[in-house]
Amino acid sequence: MHIDAWLETIPPLAVYLAVGLVIGCESLGIPLPGEVVLVSAALLASHHDGLNPWLIGAVGSGGAIAGDSIGYLIGRKGGQRLFDWAGRRFPKHFGPSHVAAAERMFRKRGMWAVFFGRFVAILRILCGPLAGSLHMHYPRFLLANALGGIVWAGGTTALVYSLGVVAEKWLSRFSYLALAVAVVVGVVVSLVIKKRMARRHEETSSAESAPADR
Repeated sequence: MHIDAWLETIPPLAVYLAVGLVIGCESLGIPLPGEVVLVSAALLASHHDGLNPWLIGAVGSGGAIAGDSIGYLIGRKGGQRLFDWAGRRFPKHFGPSHVAAAERMFRKRGMWAVFFGRFVAILRILCGPLAGSLHMHYPRFLLANALGGIVWAGGTTALVYSLGVVAEKWLSRFSYLALAVAVVVGVVVSLVIKKRMARRHEETSSAESAPADR
């Protein structure tokens, strides 16, 4: 079966559900590849007439906001016991150093930490539970969380979808190559953005911890 025909057989509802559920679960504190699913769905939309990129962005935003809000409630109830348990189960994501660095940033940056945390993989998982455990004022958390979720999910979808459309337009006679180029470009752009945000997070954490080290 030609790849175009195969892509058309994927039910749009299944894609929307996958985007919303994976991003929602990641946001409430479960280490899942939400960004990979979002990028893949946006690329698929550029190749699939039945998929609406606006809906993908909206579902991704909704999943991020709902997941973070549930994570906030879990963190508010569970507190440090939750992170101790998660650290034992998922040391690469919830180790003491990860939680301590994120906590320093939250205490100093407040709403900005929630907003920009959406763009950093580790903070995206920790954001909701950590804000809840620190008893951050929920309306402020919700505002920053909603803005971050919309900008992250909507912006990522728009960027990756546009790249996919451009690649398909220029390479329309070579469908396999067009899809491969779109995937590579989308992944590279995603990794570059993630690397820059992670570097900024590390620099901020180092600057904040420096006085304590002395």
